[in-house]
Amino acid sequence: MRTRIKICGMTRPEDIDTAIEAGTDAIGLIFYPRSARAVALEHAARLRRGIPAFVDVVALFVNPSVAEVRAVIDAVGPDLLQFHGDETAPFCDSFNHRYLKAFRVGGPGADSAAALAASCAEYRMAAGWLFDSFTPGYGGSGLAFEHALLQDVRADVHAAPLVLSGGLKPDNVQGLVSALRPWAVDVSSGVEATPGIKDAQRIHAFIEGVRRADDATRAGSTPDALPLI
Repeated sequence: MRTRIKICGMTRPEDIDTAIEAGTDAIGLIFYPRSARAVALEHAARLRRGIPAFVDVVALFVNPSVAEVRAVIDAVGPDLLQFHGDETAPFCDSFNHRYLKAFRVGGPGADSAAALAASCAEYRMAAGWLFDSFTPGYGGSGLAFEHALLQDVRADVHAAPLVLSGGLKPDNVQGLVSALRPWAVDVSSGVEATPGIKDAQRIHAFIEGVRRADDATRAGSTPDALPLI
């Protein structure tokens, strides 16, 4: 088992180069105009051309129109779509494109373990279920959520791969990966100097934390593991 890593909210080629050199598996580009990390189509296409094979490009949307999603697919060619708003399962499925569905844990329809699992079950076609904290701004807040609310999702034998987000940063990711064993982690503000501007030292430290957790699991121990809270 190796925990996959996505670094989201990229806006600069030098930050992408740093993340790839450090060993990230995926780069996230945001197409939500209200985000401080949003990128225009032309700029996103240029960033995408600099990303090598075997590093996925993920296009993030919040309540987009069909035309907006189609435009990004055509211009950027993302490997995965990420729907981070209130999109329905039929909408997400309609593009015939692999996608992640994000759930804002603690918000409406996701304020208990049973309610969260029921919401997730509507998106069986998703390539992964991503769990972020509930905020009015649809992510990027750097806030954590109550991880005990994942218990029913983790017990679902038909669950999509679990992607942990929300409040992750270099000094807590090792413990959370050890405790929760997600398929992947997704970070944005936790490795930034300012919104949209990544910090190379924090990127390296974050990825090293994930790798330490994986190494400990393979060795049969879980140092710094955190209880479910």
